[in-house]
Amino acid sequence: MRDRLRAWMESLETFVLEVIFEQRRGKRAAALRGVLFALSRAFALAVKARRKLYEFRLLRDRTLGVQVIAIGNLTVGGTGKTPVVEKFARELKDQGRNVAILSRGYRSKPPPLHRRLLDKLLLREDSTPPRVVSDGKNLLLDSETAGDEPYMLASNLRDVVVLVDKDRVKAGLYAIEKFGCDTLLLDDGFQYWKLAGRRRDVVLIDCQQPFGNQHLLPRGTLREPPTHLARATDIFLTKANGDHEALRRLIRRYNPRAGIIECVHQPLYFEDVFTGERHELAIIRGQKVASLSGIAMPDSFEQSLVALGAELVATKRFADHHRFTQQEVLNVINRAKKRQAAWIITTQKDAVRFPKLDRRDLPILFMRVEIKIVRGARDFEECVRRICFR
Repeated sequence: MRDRLRAWMESLETFVLEVIFEQRRGKRAAALRGVLFALSRAFALAVKARRKLYEFRLLRDRTLGVQVIAIGNLTVGGTGKTPVVEKFARELKDQGRNVAILSRGYRSKPPPLHRRLLDKLLLREDSTPPRVVSDGKNLLLDSETAGDEPYMLASNLRDVVVLVDKDRVKAGLYAIEKFGCDTLLLDDGFQYWKLAGRRRDVVLIDCQQPFGNQHLLPRGTLREPPTHLARATDIFLTKANGDHEALRRLIRRYNPRAGIIECVHQPLYFEDVFTGERHELAIIRGQKVASLSGIAMPDSFEQSLVALGAELVATKRFADHHRFTQQEVLNVINRAKKRQAAWIITTQKDAVRFPKLDRRDLPILFMRVEIKIVRGARDFEECVRRICFR
């Protein structure tokens, strides 16, 4: 039942995205876009009203007495946020900060339904402690319980505390009291205004689709209008291959003060999903490969394989955060074998959601990437310096 519900939700999400980006034609799709546009106007009013409530102190934020770095997007998904969070965590840890990453754990396994209903009926605050994905020494949860990104961050950053909870204030207090953390990284935190204090707001903008289709949710993918970039202290332009002067000038109209850092996702190596064996990037050069992904923007991933010299003979895309079944992976293996592929390549984010396989006719590798700053390194160094020595 749960798998059927998940499949239905994914197909609905795919359909709505096709309507939003006008890949669906016809009267029904046009009518739905009209409804979504009306809802997006209401959403815009709600966003502005909520912001005003915080500005006039009718909704109260909290200060925990530590440094807070909120890293997020204006748009929904696909900007390559997780590697940027990882880069900040590594840099701050190297500078002597005791870092905790606080995530809401999108599509992680929620607490039992009866407990959530009882808390709501009795108007009780949720007293359940945050889920500890990593205590800074050990990886303690699986990807289904923790969520894709928290599990991936905890796997890559074994010396950083990673906590999952929708209430980032509660999670922050837990990180301070239990682990002595002095720096909190809010994963996907630009819209989380409840936690204030000594805070820097880092916003990521995808150079390929800076503001989506210019519409707010649900007609588009914007969570806030581009004018709200004025709140940012630092702006990362991701997937910044090429000249982006026009985009930089546009950003400067909204925010003349923030540091602008351009970066790309640099492949490091390939790693076997099941055995952990690592391979150099050159292993796919001149080889036929198949790709398998369940991410928001798969184009960049597939293009990176071609840029590494691979011949991409088959691709299979699923909805973002899709949890693969054994049969789905076996179907991809069978198709790749028919196309004479030597390897199946996926992303690290997808690799954490792979099931155990009864047979592995082809090796399945994930591509490990990191952020490489191509312009604005001094702005990034200044950002870290201000956090560490404020």
